[in-house]
Order: sequence, then C-alpha cells, then structure tokens
Amino acid sequence: MAVRSQEMRNTTTRTGSAAPRASITVPPISFHTLAYVVTAVLALLAIYAIMGNVMSWGQGKVDDFRYGATRTYQVDAVVGHNDGAGTPSHFIAMNLNRQVMVIEIPGGDASKIRTLTGPYLFGAGEDKTPVLLRFDDLNRDGSQDLIVNVKNEEIVYLNKEGQFQPITPEERARLVQKQ
Repeated sequence: MAVRSQEMRNTTTRTGSAAPRASITVPPISFHTLAYVVTAVLALLAIYAIMGNVMSWGQGKVDDFRYGATRTYQVDAVVGHNDGAGTPSHFIAMNLNRQVMVIEIPGGDASKIRTLTGPYLFGAGEDKTPVLLRFDDLNRDGSQDLIVNVKNEEIVYLNKEGQFQPITPEERARLVQKQ
C-alpha cells in the first residue's frame, strides 16, 4: 500500500497536471471574540443612552439660565395700546405650571394690565417648555399682531379693537389666501 501511494504522488508530481491546492480555512469564532463584540455593542448602547440624558439635562439647564425656572420671556413692543415709541408696551410670557400666560402692560402703565390665557401644555416635562413672543402685522391692517410660540407651534392673536383676540377660522383662511 505504501508503495502504491508513493507511486501516485510521483506520477502526480511528474505530470504536473494536479498542483497542490492551498485550502483556506476560516477559524471558528471563539467564545471570547463573541463576548468582546457583545460587550462593545452593549457599551455603545450605554453611551448612547447616557449621552441622551446628558444632552436633555444640558438643554434644561440652558433653558433655566435663559428663561428662568418658570420659563419667563419678556419683550417690549409698540402695538398701539396706549403706547408709543418712548413708552412701548411690556409683555411677559410664561409657562406657569403648564399654563401659557401672556401679561401685557400697555404703555408701561401697570394700572391697565391685561392677561391672555393660552393653552394648557400636556406631557412629561412640559412645565419646563419656554414660551416665546414675536410681533408681526399678519393681516396687513397697520397694527402689530401677537404670535405666541410654544414648541415651534404658533398661536396667533390679532390686534383688533385695542386688544389682542384669538384668530378665528375665517380670519385664518383669509390670511392663508393672502400669502
């Protein structure tokens, strides 16, 4: 038998038709390698969760510094309510226990304070949502209208008859047609 296999090797080598083939063997994945991969994935997930919490906390602190704990925003504007260039009306917007409130002091006269009550904010952490104000003449009647911005949603109050009134569906349709 040994002679026959030796002959076969010799004939194969002599003829050159069958060259030795290199076989590629893939080593099996060891338990340690799998444990390292799983540990790395879990570590990345933990870092992602921690960074999300840190970013949320940081945004809350930035809002605390910018708007205060009750999320108060103040601005002066001339809106035509007993005011003028020298004595603008003062506006205070706040999120008071999830209730949006806008206080107007017309012409800086504290005896004529007006309050606008906005929507109630629902959801976790909404007591920390800032309320912002801006003024623009939306209906092109020459007087500044009030736009209350809460979480990138705008609530429009038109300046009519010396006070701010919520926009009606008909007025909203007219504004959309003008644009």
